[in-house]
Amino acid sequence: MRLSKKVAPYIFVSPFFILFAVFGIFPILFSFYLSFNMWDGMSAMRFVGLGNYKYVLSDPLFWKSLYNSFVIFALTTVPQHVIALSLAFILNSGLIKFKEFFRSAYFLPYITSAIAVAMIFGLLLGQQFGILNTIIKLLATFPPIKFLFDLFNIQLPIGWVTKPEWIKPSIALLITWKFTGWNMIIYYAGLQKIPETLYEAARVDGANLRQIFFKVTLPLLRPIIFFGVTMSIIGNLQIFAEARQLVGATGGASNAGLTTAMYLYNTGFETLDFGAGSAMAYILCFIIVLLSYFNNKFFRSE
Repeated sequence: MRLSKKVAPYIFVSPFFILFAVFGIFPILFSFYLSFNMWDGMSAMRFVGLGNYKYVLSDPLFWKSLYNSFVIFALTTVPQHVIALSLAFILNSGLIKFKEFFRSAYFLPYITSAIAVAMIFGLLLGQQFGILNTIIKLLATFPPIKFLFDLFNIQLPIGWVTKPEWIKPSIALLITWKFTGWNMIIYYAGLQKIPETLYEAARVDGANLRQIFFKVTLPLLRPIIFFGVTMSIIGNLQIFAEARQLVGATGGASNAGLTTAMYLYNTGFETLDFGAGSAMAYILCFIIVLLSYFNNKFFRSE
């Protein structure tokens, strides 16, 4: 059978759209439908209207998970982009050699398995035998360092993944280490697109390195920064694998590391309340869209 020239292109591209409809569009629409029903995956669905949304919004543990997600988001987003932009600027400045090696080294954590990264950080942050606590205890033998620990009432060894006050900073440290390299590559690509003539003109006008960075580089990187921050909003509010592997399914002590994505998974796949889990997913989606909108307004404003 010979296909006509008008039909053939659609036949060739149809596998992608079929797979996208089955594994992309259908789950989104079906989960939206589920959010208005009570279903455990086996028995018949029961329509409850906005009951799942009311249940989720009145659940203290959901608000705690949302608070945890926002704290981790705040602790990771700013350091990620400040460090990434600084590293990209240094690599692009021509002050160092072996740029390819450093680009690869900084990007390597991003392509490393999240579970593997979390397991390594679990060894680093162990309370009794962790490498970080071993180094800190060694530094604490020096009087000035010991004075600082006593001043802030920090007890050694630090329970990085066992004490509630340290769990969120520990997760934030992991996320920052893993994703800084990805942001650095994005900023480096943006810097490569800035014409060298602009830097030369700034130097001729007497601008120093700091002035060039703030008056030339940052304004021209505005679209790239907007993209990077938007991706951080989307990614950091959906932290799941790293936190779950590092502190456990319940988020560790006092649920201090329980993110919204983890609680969503627990609700849907462990307690089999798929309706409430779907409602939680759409509430989180709405929050991400809202933050992305305000981020867009901020970066588009003059």
